[in-house]
Amino acid sequence: MTDRIEIRGLRVHGRHGVLATERVAGQLFVADVTVHLDTSAAAASDELADTVDYAAVAGRVAAVLGGEPVALLETLAERIAGVVLEDERILEVEVTVHKPQAPVGVSVADVLVSLRRSRR
Repeated sequence: MTDRIEIRGLRVHGRHGVLATERVAGQLFVADVTVHLDTSAAAASDELADTVDYAAVAGRVAAVLGGEPVALLETLAERIAGVVLEDERILEVEVTVHKPQAPVGVSVADVLVSLRRSRR
């Protein structure tokens, strides 16, 4: 059994996409991240050093969202999972990347890709 920390609705302007116009103008990207870990040491000590600092996780995710452009949401989600799993206390991560302004040719509320990665 694992505990979890969730970050929802992290919003960053990025330049990801297949179309050249997406790379130039950019658009809003939103990420939801859930990290699975054991929080019992932190609960006992009440010390930030004994858990995963969600502000640090959010900063790493934001850096990927606003960083080097990629064509696919799948690639973006995979990169986010990779930077989150750099913290060895995290056993598993779930990532959802939303592209609410995706140019799909019809009206949609959102386009998203979700994945789950673990160190197992």
